[in-house]
Amino acid sequence: MQVEIKIDSSYTDPKIIILTASMTDEVSSIVKKLSENVSQIIPGYKDEKIEILEPADLIRIYANSGKVFAVTGKGEYTLQLRLYEAEERLPSNQFIRISNSEIINLKKVNNFDLSFTGTICVKLSNGITTYVSRRYVPKLKKILGI
Repeated sequence: MQVEIKIDSSYTDPKIIILTASMTDEVSSIVKKLSENVSQIIPGYKDEKIEILEPADLIRIYANSGKVFAVTGKGEYTLQLRLYEAEERLPSNQFIRISNSEIINLKKVNNFDLSFTGTICVKLSNGITTYVSRRYVPKLKKILGI
């Protein structure tokens, strides 16, 4: 796929034109992403109060017992989002799903331990140790370039 950006001061609003021979799944996916208006706000509930959680502050988001939790340096919050909804609101270049029940912030990782057979041990900045499930190991290795 080729991407071309032209800077022209006569355009007050950005304009996107897609040139293609046929409508493919890739083109449909791009159109869908461009037309979505997904909120980037992640509200966290703690002590009957709601706080807006900044993605940069998030260490991990995980599901446990049918609930979704977000962990920051300030503590743990309950989310009223499903894990996939939280994942959609987070920058994909900074957050990665490491299992069916957990998403981590790559910028909050201290190290990855590859000595475990078939999985990867992840040490997070808050001292928590978690593991990448076998299903997500190839995706993580690709992102890390290993």
